[in-house]
Amino acid sequence: MHYSHISVAIPMLAELDNLPNLLDSLKHQTICNFTVYCCVNNREGWALSDKESERAMYENNQASLEYLSTFSPRLNILDYSSIGKGWQGKQHGVGWARKVLFDSIAKECDDNELIVSLDADTSFSNTYLESVLCAMNKHPEHSVLSVPYYHPLSNDEYDDRAMLRYEIYMRHYIINLLESGNPYAFTALGSAMVFPLWAYKKVGGITPLQGGEDFYLMQKFAKTGRVLLSCNETVKPQGRKSQRVPFGTGPAIAKGIDSMDITYPLYPAEGFDAVRETYALFFRLYTEDIETPMSDFLRQQLKTDDIWEPMRKNFKTRELFIHACSERVDGLRILQFLKTLPLRSAEEELLLFCNKHRISINSEFNFRTSPITEVDLLRNKLFELERSLRQS
Repeated sequence: MHYSHISVAIPMLAELDNLPNLLDSLKHQTICNFTVYCCVNNREGWALSDKESERAMYENNQASLEYLSTFSPRLNILDYSSIGKGWQGKQHGVGWARKVLFDSIAKECDDNELIVSLDADTSFSNTYLESVLCAMNKHPEHSVLSVPYYHPLSNDEYDDRAMLRYEIYMRHYIINLLESGNPYAFTALGSAMVFPLWAYKKVGGITPLQGGEDFYLMQKFAKTGRVLLSCNETVKPQGRKSQRVPFGTGPAIAKGIDSMDITYPLYPAEGFDAVRETYALFFRLYTEDIETPMSDFLRQQLKTDDIWEPMRKNFKTRELFIHACSERVDGLRILQFLKTLPLRSAEEELLLFCNKHRISINSEFNFRTSPITEVDLLRNKLFELERSLRQS
């Protein structure tokens, strides 16, 4: 398998302010063998909406369409914004925008096309497209690349404190899974996915949810292939407030740091140990009825007392059985399981985590009151740890 051409897919909603930097980055890429697809989108009726915010986003989109038209012949504009072309009914939001983009590429390109999923607010280097192309060609056995990410500071301490708290939550989560070799150890960001068209078709495309569509797509890739976690690049999405999706970086920052302990807790190390031990027992479960640390949870979730025997009957080899077990105890199930466990405070959990990994941390560290430079330094240490684990 060799990839030679890239399609860049970018959903857009009120992104006019970000377009100059985005298009400048695309103009200065070190390769030319790529085409850009932009889906400018909003709900039908926003042009005449009673809500000023909706009218403003529609007008921003119209200005974006005009701005994009001057870019180059290599940019395909999908207009889901203008009057008569906006989203209607339940079909709206970033999930539908990504689906329209990916499916449009599928209609026009062959299966060896490499799709680079970006967001308009994301910064990336001039070598980005060349680097991800080389990474996928170097590792053709992988069906998707999860590109490392890093949110730049905005110099607004309130927003930055919330953003750093959220990013540390994400890094704490993936580091724990990476250390156990879990197949769902990836961070799902729509601005940091690269995958070939054949893999997209293999998983049946993207489910156009209002939020989390990137997670479920990545989970499909993890179940049907291998996830590449490392390359020479880092994408830098803006850490900005947003209510466009129900969860993720934007809503987390909008809610502020006081909501984090409930919405985005640092899950206990014992929970990740339980997941790791459960996965390790899949080998024995093929022939033995034994309890796992997740058995009670799975019986409740699956509403059955017989979790494994039907799978033994359906999968006649140990290898197929183990794969089926990992599909059943997938990334969503892992998160649901962790949410059932008693929690320590985020600071207490973080202190235990840092001590285990020999990361220096002030014993009085507090997400709300420690200097923002101290919180950022800790984020950077977790970023470096995660990057080394991704590479290995």
